[in-house]
Amino acid sequence: MADENNPVDIDTTEAAGLDGSVEADVTALHDELEQLRQKLGDAEDRALRIAAEAQNQRRRAEKDVESAHKFALEKFAGSLLQVADNLERTLESANRDDEAIKPFLEGVELTHKGFLDVLERFEIKQVNPVGEPFNPELHEAVSILDNPHVEPNTVLHVAQKGYTLNGRLLRAAMVVVAKGAAKRVDTSA
Repeated sequence: MADENNPVDIDTTEAAGLDGSVEADVTALHDELEQLRQKLGDAEDRALRIAAEAQNQRRRAEKDVESAHKFALEKFAGSLLQVADNLERTLESANRDDEAIKPFLEGVELTHKGFLDVLERFEIKQVNPVGEPFNPELHEAVSILDNPHVEPNTVLHVAQKGYTLNGRLLRAAMVVVAKGAAKRVDTSA
């Protein structure tokens, strides 16, 4: 029966049943909310991974393009090295005392210098390591000679100059290296 303070007459057994179903509904909604939060977290994680992968691919592509620009000349430059070698051989083999060929030699020297300047402009640098320590990353030893006047593993002679392109080895310098002094074995003991 309804009174002034409680306008709705609710059966307490009926209210207890409603509380149970509301509690079940709240629990179900809470579980669904947790599942949705988990799905959202997973989706955010996937989105971050996809964005990171896209950024990594963009960086790799930029690096590949940069390498392509830097080293596109590699084969062409390698072919040009033969011209530099031939000009050097011409200068080395020429008889500088012959007055008749002095103008010719001056022309070859200017051509050689101009050619090396062009190579430098395109970041093709000469490796001429006479007197330097042997470096297997830049030099190829073609011979080893005894020379007690220099440190072991010092480059004594360059048979063929090497070249780098943008800091990367294009052709190793072919060198003659000083042999280390033979170690004496003390047999007095």
